[in-house]
Amino acid sequence: MPDDDDTLATSSHHDWLRRAEELIPALPVAHRVAGADQDGSGGTFPVVSPRDGRTLALVADAGEKEVDLAVAAARRAFDDGPWPRLAPADRGRALLRIAALVEERRAELALTVALENGKPVTEAYGIELRALANTFRWYGQLADKLTDEAPHTGPGALALVTREPSGVVGAVVPWNFPLTLAAWKVAPALAAGCTVVLKPSELTPLSALALGRVADEAGLPPGVLNVVAGDGPTAGRALGRHPDVDVLAFTGSAAVGRRFLRYAADSNLKRVWLELGGKSPNIVLPDAPDLASAAATAAWGIFFNQGEMCTAPSRLLVHSAVAEEVTAAVVERAAALRVGDPLDPATEMGALAGAARVAAVEEHVRRGAEAGARLRAGGGPLDRVPGGSYFAPTVFDRVTPAMALAREEIFGPVLSVLTFDTLEEAVALANGTEYGLAAGLWTADLSVAHTVARRLRAGTVWVNCYEEGDLTVPFGGYKQSGNGRDKSAHALEKYTELKTTWIRL
Repeated sequence: MPDDDDTLATSSHHDWLRRAEELIPALPVAHRVAGADQDGSGGTFPVVSPRDGRTLALVADAGEKEVDLAVAAARRAFDDGPWPRLAPADRGRALLRIAALVEERRAELALTVALENGKPVTEAYGIELRALANTFRWYGQLADKLTDEAPHTGPGALALVTREPSGVVGAVVPWNFPLTLAAWKVAPALAAGCTVVLKPSELTPLSALALGRVADEAGLPPGVLNVVAGDGPTAGRALGRHPDVDVLAFTGSAAVGRRFLRYAADSNLKRVWLELGGKSPNIVLPDAPDLASAAATAAWGIFFNQGEMCTAPSRLLVHSAVAEEVTAAVVERAAALRVGDPLDPATEMGALAGAARVAAVEEHVRRGAEAGARLRAGGGPLDRVPGGSYFAPTVFDRVTPAMALAREEIFGPVLSVLTFDTLEEAVALANGTEYGLAAGLWTADLSVAHTVARRLRAGTVWVNCYEEGDLTVPFGGYKQSGNGRDKSAHALEKYTELKTTWIRL
């Protein structure tokens, strides 16, 4: 695609449509293994755009053979190649080159994400691609800042505690943030000195295949980052059961996370790190410093990325004294939200991930209404672009804790409003799910903020905001939301081994 007019501020709907027609014939369709394209022998599968139902490409489909080839390439690169033995600063510089190339290809990669995922190109460009570049940059800068330990011993010995790269990492990532979540796993693994086989979702393989080519162009040695496209039951299972994979990092559903634990138990007991679902509570107290801001943020949080986000604040817990005021403001925002073509810069909410996702969300809505919840906004599919998968921003109130609306992760633009009268009740409601990924709290009382944050069983608690932070803080959950942490220096713990060396002097 041409480099001119390559900023979001100056690109129109027509510009993005033109760029899409130029990009689609050039989309990568082959696996990327050992620095080269690999078509494989597993046939192909279609990648369908939720924007309009168009088949974007026929992509190489990885079976066990292709996964074996990718793992073997990663194994050679780890056992015999230079990557694990490079000075950390040299690995860091390679990651910085990837970040720089991502910035150069930002429009192309953002457009790829918008086409295969359905999110607005404005969000793909301004949020996802920013996160991708920032993640590689951050870990590139961190790579040579880590230190080992020399514990104090008696005078006759020297003890060293060193961190070493774990080996070959299998990274299996979902379709909702295909590049952000890939980066959260790939960048720290590479910084630690590991080699990686990345398997993106079969719904969104195109951006990951493009990222593999960017990494090779940035100068990664062959086999350090390999990308294979395929489905979970075949390619994902082969990666999870592979005896030469030392670590498996997964983001996705709890059901699939359990499968990876079983694959590890049935193979080589590889370490499995899981980031799973959420049913995050967003608590609004009557003393919130700005109820209008709380309502606006609640609406933004659940409708951002079409609600297809594990941290989405899908349960709005509001004190009964202000419940109607807050709910009415959210309903008003839902009605005004511009749902439309992901390639139109005016669009605020794009397409769901496909027809199957629309059907699943519609079923949740139907069950919620039958259970007695009151539908205040939305509730059904929308016709925006012919053949596309669009759904109206939806709000239910009069939701009770026993309803599926309050318990099950919908992964769509559906908000459930529950009310409470006491702080004790709010905390009980917030903690009353099998998940513990994130939570929000709106209050002007600093003591209440600290007290409630400590009592919430969640990996992240936002106070008077939501979905804010940066790479300095870890991300992950309690309970059935998973284990381990992405982001921050703590992510490196997933991809390193601690070694003790005891020397008698």
